[in-house]
Amino acid sequence: MEQDRDGSRTAGTNGNGEASALRLLQAASGRRLLAMHALIVVVLLATAQNYDGSIHPISHWIVLVAYAICSLGLGLAERRDRSGETRNGVSFASRRAEALAWASTALNAGVAIYVEVEHLLVGANAGFDDAAGAVSKLPAFLLLLQTGLTMRVSHTVAFAGAVTLAWSGTILLAVREEALLGPHVSLSDEAPTLLTFIAASLVVVDGVRRLRSAVTMALRLEHERTMLARFVPGSVAVELAREGGLGSVRERHACLFALDIRGFSALTREQPPQQVVRALLDVRALTHTSVTQHDGIVDKYIGDGVLAHFLVGSPERQARAALDAARTIRTRLDALNRERREAKLPPLAITIALHAGHVLAGVFDDGLRAEFTVLGPAMNMLARLEAQAKSENLALAASDEVVRLLAGHLPDGFRTTRAGTADVQEGRLPALYALTDETPAPVPSA
Repeated sequence: MEQDRDGSRTAGTNGNGEASALRLLQAASGRRLLAMHALIVVVLLATAQNYDGSIHPISHWIVLVAYAICSLGLGLAERRDRSGETRNGVSFASRRAEALAWASTALNAGVAIYVEVEHLLVGANAGFDDAAGAVSKLPAFLLLLQTGLTMRVSHTVAFAGAVTLAWSGTILLAVREEALLGPHVSLSDEAPTLLTFIAASLVVVDGVRRLRSAVTMALRLEHERTMLARFVPGSVAVELAREGGLGSVRERHACLFALDIRGFSALTREQPPQQVVRALLDVRALTHTSVTQHDGIVDKYIGDGVLAHFLVGSPERQARAALDAARTIRTRLDALNRERREAKLPPLAITIALHAGHVLAGVFDDGLRAEFTVLGPAMNMLARLEAQAKSENLALAASDEVVRLLAGHLPDGFRTTRAGTADVQEGRLPALYALTDETPAPVPSA
């Protein structure tokens, strides 16, 4: 886990990518929030018309012009620094952007404090006290929201803390020296307003923290989904990302699937190479389509065999998905064999073996090649079960673990028959069952 400068944690090796994406979102929100600066200028312009004396209107105009110039300058500097260069792996543009963000926060806090403190110490003209009092509070609340929308927790806390300290300090000073309090200003009105600002600050800070956490999580999930989509189907990538994604290779339950073409060696001897390749590719294609359709993952092709696994959902769901994929493959293979017979080609026969157990699953990356695969004793046992099922000429076989997971969920017409091999009887292999379907499976959708 890594932690960025604003206190948010990012996961694993994608922390830098998440932080960069979050900074881009902050920059984008900063551009959209330039309108808020313009609104504050309008507020300052309004308050400049509501005070007595010659010095206060002048001070307001000075603050108004200074705030407008500084806001424009910070906005232009932020846009320019987004194209900054990176040297020795450290982004100087990012550092400058953070410095500019703090400068903007300080500017916002300064103008909010100025407007509120001046209202307390100078007061409003008779007849304008309600309007001036309300307008004097707007910068503090509006700029609190603006700072929060940058999704920087520390900046929001700093802004709220600075304004609260200045506001409360001025009230305490006015309590001790009532002569400092401006005309038409009542401490009985100011204290509840200050408490309202404090409460609003707590709500905004908590909201920013939650929003930042949600955005970071969304970015992490999207990063995981995008990376996993290189190896697994999109729907599976989404679920795997939610369950931990690529953070590390982890142990999980899986239903394992092995398919092998029976009589393939004889086929290579009897048929031209192009026909052998065509048959192999046809079987691979229908297997890949069927496995993917049922949220499975084709792991690899080994000669005339296919290894796949089902990782999504509960063990029972995995077993049902593997069985459904096998039934779909059988239906599509029947259609393929009808075409082969019409073309005067020999039909193809396959053996499918199913097993279940805990495996190590994830992306194995040695720096040269990355692949999503599974490892473990269950995979080794699958190979032995598949060889045994093929030797007994079984079209579809499953270990006792898979049969147990399918208990009560077998489709109508399916029955299981215990295999009677010596290896099974002597305990060298788990109990093996032949699964036979006495009714044709429905034709799958394309």
